[in-house]
Amino acid sequence: MSQLEQIRIFVELVQAGSATEAARRMSIATSAVSRRLKELEQRLGTELLHRTTRSMALTEDGRAYYSRCVQILEDLREADREVSSRSQELLGTLRIATPWSFGVSYLVPAVTEFMQLHPEIRVDLDMDDRRVDLVAEGIDIAIRIGELQDSSLMARRLAPVSHIVAASPAYLQQHGYPQSPDDLSQHAGLCYANLKSPGQWVYFDAAGNKRTVRVPIRLRSSNGEALCHAAMAGLGILCEPSFITSRAITQGLLQPLLLDYRWYQMAVYAVYPPTRHLSPRVRRFIDFLSQRFGEQPEWEACLQECIGAR
Repeated sequence: MSQLEQIRIFVELVQAGSATEAARRMSIATSAVSRRLKELEQRLGTELLHRTTRSMALTEDGRAYYSRCVQILEDLREADREVSSRSQELLGTLRIATPWSFGVSYLVPAVTEFMQLHPEIRVDLDMDDRRVDLVAEGIDIAIRIGELQDSSLMARRLAPVSHIVAASPAYLQQHGYPQSPDDLSQHAGLCYANLKSPGQWVYFDAAGNKRTVRVPIRLRSSNGEALCHAAMAGLGILCEPSFITSRAITQGLLQPLLLDYRWYQMAVYAVYPPTRHLSPRVRRFIDFLSQRFGEQPEWEACLQECIGAR
């Protein structure tokens, strides 16, 4: 029995929920399914399934192995189709992780367009600001924004992201306009919690020197959209990424401030596990995102318009 056949039987067994049903689907004897699973577990040196007479459940090792096996079989089917003269369509499941705010506003529209272009693609989309473990959770691509930590993962830069200092017209009318970054120390700060120093904002002066200003925190939140809503309600001044603030600025709900200074710069990245063979669906999706966002994405165009209008 080949290793690939053992994998196929294991995946079918998990999906069927019983050896009897798996055997029926594969047109083999039930005893053959049980025997192949035992051989696989002996080869791997670990138990993949907890089995009783009435039920079975994946062990921790079994869950990790099952996720990788499903991906292997999907990649194999996709490779067959890619070289087939009958079809050049992508297929299989893309498992994507993205931060919530960026995902809702920009990644979801990109994902839906990609799925319309490739009808046989399925997507499993995890939208959460937590930092996922790509390998352990079987994620194909994670969208990450900011400075990347050193790791064994591969990364491709997709688009730039600038920070914008902004407040509502009502807040500015009541509290005045800051004329320099130092003036922010006299204003109410709406600060992102997932930073080492939420109330310490980084900027660069006209000479390119890196500086910081400490802003009193009135509201701290781990979600940028929450801070944006608070700013629109007139609760204070924020310094948030352009992909969060740009639409409110375009609608006149927020007013950008201190445009003579360059605030914290970062980028959007597609991060994926290292592999000698990147599956066609992953490679094509990353290319698609790079072309869709580019060096002048929608959220940065808003900032350039604000600067140009001064």
